[in-house]
Amino acid sequence: MTPLSFHYDETDQQLANTLRLLAVDAIQAANSGHPGLPLGTADMVTVLWTRFLKHNPTAPAWPDRDRFVLSAGHGSALLYSLLHLFGYPISLDELKHFRQWGYVTAGHPEYDPERGVELTTGPLGQGISSAVGMALAERWMAARFNKPDFPIVDHFTYVVASDGDLMEGVSAEAASLAGHWGLGKLIVLYDDNHISIDGPTELSFSEDVLQRFSAYGWHVARVNGHDMAAVDAAIRDARAETERPSIIACRTHIGYGSPMQDTSKVHGSPLGPEGVRATKEFFGFPPDEAFYIPDDVPARVAAARQAGAAAHQAWEAMMIAYRQAWPELAAQWDNMVAGKLPAGWEQHLPDFSGEKPLATRATSGKVIAALMPTLPMLVGGSADLTGSNKTNPPNEQDIERGDYGGNYIHYGIREHGMGAIMNGLAVHYIRPYGGTFLVFSDYMRGAIRVAALMDIPVIYVFTHDSIGVGEDGPTHQPIEHLTALRAIPNLVTIRPADGNETAQAWKVALERNGPTALILTRQGLPQVTPADNGLARGAYVLADPDGAPDVILIATGSEVALALAAADALQERDVSARVVSMPSWELFDAQDAAYRASALPAGVPKLAIEAGSPLAWGRYVGANGAVIGLDHFGASAPGKLVFEKYGFTVKNVVNKALALLQK
Repeated sequence: MTPLSFHYDETDQQLANTLRLLAVDAIQAANSGHPGLPLGTADMVTVLWTRFLKHNPTAPAWPDRDRFVLSAGHGSALLYSLLHLFGYPISLDELKHFRQWGYVTAGHPEYDPERGVELTTGPLGQGISSAVGMALAERWMAARFNKPDFPIVDHFTYVVASDGDLMEGVSAEAASLAGHWGLGKLIVLYDDNHISIDGPTELSFSEDVLQRFSAYGWHVARVNGHDMAAVDAAIRDARAETERPSIIACRTHIGYGSPMQDTSKVHGSPLGPEGVRATKEFFGFPPDEAFYIPDDVPARVAAARQAGAAAHQAWEAMMIAYRQAWPELAAQWDNMVAGKLPAGWEQHLPDFSGEKPLATRATSGKVIAALMPTLPMLVGGSADLTGSNKTNPPNEQDIERGDYGGNYIHYGIREHGMGAIMNGLAVHYIRPYGGTFLVFSDYMRGAIRVAALMDIPVIYVFTHDSIGVGEDGPTHQPIEHLTALRAIPNLVTIRPADGNETAQAWKVALERNGPTALILTRQGLPQVTPADNGLARGAYVLADPDGAPDVILIATGSEVALALAAADALQERDVSARVVSMPSWELFDAQDAAYRASALPAGVPKLAIEAGSPLAWGRYVGANGAVIGLDHFGASAPGKLVFEKYGFTVKNVVNKALALLQK
């Protein structure tokens, strides 16, 4: 879409003031919210939404729309005011019930592309960092699908970011990569208002932000954020800069026009009745009329809406011709946009039955190698641990500056940035997976949580999953991490026992619409499960005695083979043991009560075996059960020896099981 006229008049200012005061009224009605940002940034977003942003509110999910990300999610009242005025499905009643039960106008934006909310933002730094993934996805899809005379992917990603976003370390990780990749269609409007919750930013933030971003390889500019013509010119310059992402520091006054202007109090406190009245008087609005929209505002909005609708119509016409000229690519496009996997893809899953012992990180790598040629939407990567995570497919093509059509991303040692960027890729039709050691999942937990909130299909490949890491010692041996990941709602965590469970784990992950964490070993494991195992049900009976079991051994991952060996040893003592492989608590809990009871019947003593924290295992073993786990950190020694010293032996499992039967 060609930018509209750069001439600004009183109607544009009226629109900006309407946005300000709709947000103020919504916050006051809720007696909760953050008026400072809407009052300060309304001028810059008016410029963006009326002159540049390519979108069509009647088709919110149009694939080639520009993306707008309010990374400073505490200013959500401004976003909802924009969406309402421009005709998205956000009613005035929704604004009047800001932050209330049962309404979509949440305190911070929650992912809802059909209503114009492109990302869940709120935890500062996540929005701008995920936007890097969105901008990378635009370049990737353009490289894959665009053909001469058919630029079906050609849009910008715009971000409004705050000082807080740029203080958070995750934004530094992602911004560094954006500059490295040369994402010229990423444009950040930085609300440079010099105020944070504690007071002036100079209390803790004195660097020259633009020099820092220039060092990252960004195009930088500084303007008065209340001067619409200056903001317009800066955005035009940023759009013309095709080789570098852009950040425009827009100097603004937080709480502009209110009695609390330029104070930290206006960041997160309603103005109060008198403050609202004074602010409306400052802008020339009726002081006693809430949710007032001047008569000339809808016409200004209509012009931008018409431009967006025309751009959408032209794109749809181009797609008709594209489908005729490039039918195979068009079919692939349709699958990606719809989130569909190609028919028959699962037939390529490998069967590891009868193979030698292999680490599940290695069998995961073999699954990736088998599936990558059949899943064009699959894009992998690693936080500088490619060889260790086994995440690189054969004949990988790196995604790099100027050559975005590959299938593999080198994120560098930036776990949190990787997690956030994968979120941006996932909301932009790509199926991303990324690898690091399980112990470093702590570094990316914020991004994992946001993925779970959005319920988007991100796959985490977490290797080196236990004390089996061995000589690297307790700093690299995860203990509490499985429990921590299992505590995140909507995240499915899977710890497979061998190659066949690993293959089924990938099947589950790829078929899910939500995020999945694969927990994989460094050390080799024997192949102990059939190809058609029950991993998809979370837990299943892997071995059963002829009669009713005396005891049930429940194990995950590398401890499943140990449980099988212990069951054999118990049989020699005339004790019948059932072995249940339980790779995923979440998948098991989703089964009906009858299935769960059939696998873990009441009244039978249960012993869980897992090289991690025993904290939450009581829900499965019950008050009369027991757990062989770790409530302490590991040690630096060969992995087999560490397992032995901490009781992961056949002898100890047998003794614990016998002790249960004597209770």
